[in-house]
Amino acid sequence: MSRIFALIVLAAGVLAGCTGVPEGIRPVQNLEVDRYLGTWYEIARLDHSFEEGLSRVSAEYELKEDGSIVVTNRGYDAGEGQWSEAEGHAVFVDERKSGHLKVSFFGPFYSSYVVFELDSVGYEYAYISGYNRDYLWFLSRTPTVSDAQMAKFRERARAEGFDLSELIVVDQSPLESSVESPLKAGGER
Repeated sequence: MSRIFALIVLAAGVLAGCTGVPEGIRPVQNLEVDRYLGTWYEIARLDHSFEEGLSRVSAEYELKEDGSIVVTNRGYDAGEGQWSEAEGHAVFVDERKSGHLKVSFFGPFYSSYVVFELDSVGYEYAYISGYNRDYLWFLSRTPTVSDAQMAKFRERARAEGFDLSELIVVDQSPLESSVESPLKAGGER
């Protein structure tokens, strides 16, 4: 096998692994996409370079005609004194009712978005993993949650094998009025 072909096979394997589900994690079933759409606020996360230093992070999910989802992530970078925004594209990996999607912010490169806990009554909170346990997010429809909700999230994440020693609780406090949020009027759900 040529070296170039071997590298292509290796790269394909790595990329395919990025759309899997962590061992033992089960995506929610019976996901109602229309109820999941709208604005979610990031309450806590395991930090990564693509979110490093960002506060007031939110995600907006909008359904496209082809059934895919536009994902718009926003966060405030205090070091730069400005808002940062990234738009991605998400598609379902299996069936549309499964909480296992793959999302891309960088062209043809996809990574897993696994909803493993969801408030099925009000769609008020969700716990998300990536393709491994290095990725974890707690999302809520409101910018803040109670101590009891945070404790429930931590308990479930630990039970699922996540290392929370590097967990960041995201600052969602309002900015001074001189710094305007990019959220669209009426964008909150």
